[in-house]
Amino acid sequence: MRVSSQGVTVVALLADPDTPTEIAQRMARILPDRLADKSGQGRRFDIEVVSEPFTSGTEDLPTLMRRIMDRGSAEDWDIVVALTDLPLHSHGRKLAVNLNHEHGLALLSLPSLGGLRLQTRARRAVEEAVLGLAGPHTTGAEGPSRSQSLLGPFVNRLAPVHPGRTGEETDDLRYVVSGPRGYLRVLAGMVRANRPWRLVPGLSKALAAALATGAVATVNSTVWSLAASLSPPRLVIATVGSVAIMIGWLIVDANLWHRSTESSPEARQRAALYNASTVLTVGIGVLVCYAGLMVINLVWALFILNDRVFASMTRTPLHATDYWTLSWFVASVATVGGALGSGLESDDAIRAAAYSRREQERRHMLQDDHGDQPSK
Repeated sequence: MRVSSQGVTVVALLADPDTPTEIAQRMARILPDRLADKSGQGRRFDIEVVSEPFTSGTEDLPTLMRRIMDRGSAEDWDIVVALTDLPLHSHGRKLAVNLNHEHGLALLSLPSLGGLRLQTRARRAVEEAVLGLAGPHTTGAEGPSRSQSLLGPFVNRLAPVHPGRTGEETDDLRYVVSGPRGYLRVLAGMVRANRPWRLVPGLSKALAAALATGAVATVNSTVWSLAASLSPPRLVIATVGSVAIMIGWLIVDANLWHRSTESSPEARQRAALYNASTVLTVGIGVLVCYAGLMVINLVWALFILNDRVFASMTRTPLHATDYWTLSWFVASVATVGGALGSGLESDDAIRAAAYSRREQERRHMLQDDHGDQPSK
């Protein structure tokens, strides 16, 4: 247990495992100096990083704030800033920051920061929150709160963000994002938290089926003739169709689609947000696989094709562009073969590749609550 000494403010970064913990550990190296420089008055800061799944089993804001409060009361921390990669909601809006000045608590939902420059944005948000909680807090007749003035730059960078009183005992100031820009920012943050590039190694059986399909198709003279006769618009249509088939198959086969049992507009909005993040996450992963298949097929075509055999089969000479056209068309054919091969993957393996650990836990919790256990 750390005990605050005179002139030293002990700040605990309570972070969910995985991405939030990694972000907290990186920012902890530079936060003490930056906070000391910004606060002035000779104040020093001591940063501690605690990795705990404090959001496990719930995404209810009052419950999360009480958990943070209980955790902080068990230690001699002056300020607790909690970081999670779950998208949190407040009365139909997406939460950015939740503050409780009396107990020195802050809750930061990382998806609200967007998908780009997450480390920098998270550090700035934590700095503003800590400085706001560490300073004197006055409201009402005493003038504008110090937290509002310090969080002003953060609000401007994260616009559109709106402060407002919550009326709940677990917090006294809340910042939320709203509107189309806020929706897109949270959506981008959710996709980044899912880390869609992990889907590529997670689909090993599907990729093996796609590579086998591509290898066979590349040496098939009928495929040569089809590829040579296809125009660029038709190749684009083949690409869109094959990628859509792969995305749809993965989502349906692995039961990734979120179905809300509630009929309220807020529940429908949440379901739409979760499903949009699923489609984008899986889509990015499939597009990465598609690009990789094109490169591999191009190398294979350069190695295997013979200009005289090609000309005799297609009645057209083999040009440099034919290699590209063939590899493009074969990638679409192989992607459909990969969709069929993805049926060999377990649902858990696909979910692990498509979602962050926090999102997996959230979906397991919803399935348990609604009695909707996945197949396989």
